[in-house]
Amino acid sequence: MEVRFDTSLQTPLMLTFFATIGLSADFASLKKGGRVVGIFLLAVTGLLVVQNAMGIGLATALGLDPLMGLLTGSVTLAGGHGTGAAWGATFSEKYGLASASELAMASATFGLVLGGLIGGPVARLLIKRIHVPGCNGQEKPRVPKGFEQPNKERSITPFSFIETLALIAVSLLAGNLLNGMLRETAFELPTFVCVLFVGVILRNGLSAFGLYQVFEREVSVLGNVSLSLFLAIALMSLKLWDLAALALPIFIILAAQTLVMALFAIFVTFRIMGSNYDAAVLAAGHCGFGLGATPTAIANMQAVTQRYGPSQIAFLVVPMVGAFFIDIVNVIVIKLYLAMPLFGAA
Repeated sequence: MEVRFDTSLQTPLMLTFFATIGLSADFASLKKGGRVVGIFLLAVTGLLVVQNAMGIGLATALGLDPLMGLLTGSVTLAGGHGTGAAWGATFSEKYGLASASELAMASATFGLVLGGLIGGPVARLLIKRIHVPGCNGQEKPRVPKGFEQPNKERSITPFSFIETLALIAVSLLAGNLLNGMLRETAFELPTFVCVLFVGVILRNGLSAFGLYQVFEREVSVLGNVSLSLFLAIALMSLKLWDLAALALPIFIILAAQTLVMALFAIFVTFRIMGSNYDAAVLAAGHCGFGLGATPTAIANMQAVTQRYGPSQIAFLVVPMVGAFFIDIVNVIVIKLYLAMPLFGAA
């Protein structure tokens, strides 16, 4: 008996998720975070470059396709399940890489788990180094203030829901049209990237001209729902047994990536963010979404601040960078890597 799953909704759900990522990217928020956000974004970008270089280098050394190095690099680690599945499909269809989706899901899951495991130890090591009061666990943590515990939220209504759906629909339509225009040109991009960029332009264009203010929480809810349904369909149709022969080399690459993430957070992120308590919390957050996802980063930082005290700047910067800016920068970094002569079909 053979079981088959209907995956007809998989692509629309994936595109919807990336449309919501674009609609969440408010460039005006960069001004609110100021110089700290810009510096942290530079650190994040540096890690993306390092992850892909490490992945490609190890994959080549182990006799694997360099594309597998990209999939075990920033595509799935910093990108997560959604970005990994999207690029996995692209690598399969355009580059003929077998089992790309299975590898993407496995790598993203590995990163999600390890990102949550290494964040706390990295932060504790850094906090002990700078001698923060209470690092021995005897001092009671202070009560978080301000935006860490918002008091009031705008309600989601049927009317606002329809408005947000309309914005997503426009992003999907214009993104598909843009993809068609760029096809077979030097600027060709995957459909989901086009949809993401249209969402970014739509969000910031409407805000700049004062025409409409995007309801971020509602966009986030719809994005999470579409991503959850997309992943459910994608995971059900995976054939993980196809990866059996690659288990050891893939594990070696991912283990090396985990070590690189920890070292990068300690020697780069922590130092350029000021080598203080806030920098230690930011390093823990970077471990979270550098290997996994923004919720993992938040969980890492909450675990640290509950013991050692609040860090308002960290809870402002990490969600801002991890929620959408990293996805935009990651797409650019991946595309630049694919333009290398190493990937002849790019």
